[in-house]
Amino acid sequence: MKNPLIYFFRTKIYTAFALLLIILLIGMIGFRFLSGFTWIDALYMTVITITTVGFSEVQPLDPIDKIFTIFLILTSIITVGYALSIITEYILSKNSLENFKKQKMQKKIDALHNHIIICGYGKNGREAANKLFAYKKPFVVIEKDKEIIEEHESDKIPFVYGNANEDEVLLKAGIERADTLISALPNDADNLFVVLSARQINEKMQIISRASIESSCKKLKLAGANNVILPDRIGGDHMASLVVVPGLIEFIDNLGIVGNTKINIEEIAVEKLYNPKAGLKTIKELDLRKKTGCNVIGYKDSKGEYFVNPEAEQKLEANAKIIVLGKPEQIQKLNSEYDIH
Repeated sequence: MKNPLIYFFRTKIYTAFALLLIILLIGMIGFRFLSGFTWIDALYMTVITITTVGFSEVQPLDPIDKIFTIFLILTSIITVGYALSIITEYILSKNSLENFKKQKMQKKIDALHNHIIICGYGKNGREAANKLFAYKKPFVVIEKDKEIIEEHESDKIPFVYGNANEDEVLLKAGIERADTLISALPNDADNLFVVLSARQINEKMQIISRASIESSCKKLKLAGANNVILPDRIGGDHMASLVVVPGLIEFIDNLGIVGNTKINIEEIAVEKLYNPKAGLKTIKELDLRKKTGCNVIGYKDSKGEYFVNPEAEQKLEANAKIIVLGKPEQIQKLNSEYDIH
């Protein structure tokens, strides 16, 4: 949507240029028919009169020609002055507006803590942003293509313009306060450099990187990435699975994990369900099935080990997580009761 202020000034600029064109035409017609000049000489006389450069006339002017020239000079001074003032005002207002938007966006980013930084707003970066937005997770996008920023920029997506390889740009995105960094750049070398820089600045944050080839995975992990994703491998594996176990894959595809009303699976930190410091509870004691209708299908202990379909007597320790499955309305009820997001 066009800014009304910029649109207003552009309209005034068009008016100013139209007036200049009219003055030019009046001068040419006047010198052509009053003085008998050729069209080229009439154009020349009009230009040197409007611009007041002081060159000599094509031929001596009679009294009528001089009166017309005086009229043309006075009129052009007013018109040119008006045009210059409008153009100057437009440039200043545009720069001021852009600076104001940048300051406002940077202030918003500076207020973020434990947020996610996405490097690159290509296909993978955009998908990551959509999912984070659906889960109401705060995030910042670093993008070096100004056209992409202008196309997608809104109050909902805070952008930092610049190259994610540069420490200064990462600092603008609040990397010292960030919880996670997702490097979704198309080039593996760029992702490697981003991971190295990010890990040096923030040693505790989680770093997830994209990779195009398998040989880059080990390098990215050595550089400091916690997880490395190969989109091509995931896509190929998914297509092959549709041949081997099509029913199972279709079922999994139909499990919504994004959106306000389509979520079927949720991961929950134990601390959001109860206070483990007051005494450990079991899955049976929480009784999420009775309270919300959701079933516990997985458990991740504090060491990061996963258990599928855990026993009802499984104790839920601190820094652990459970994975629940349910209908969208049941997941919404769970989110509402325990204020997960």
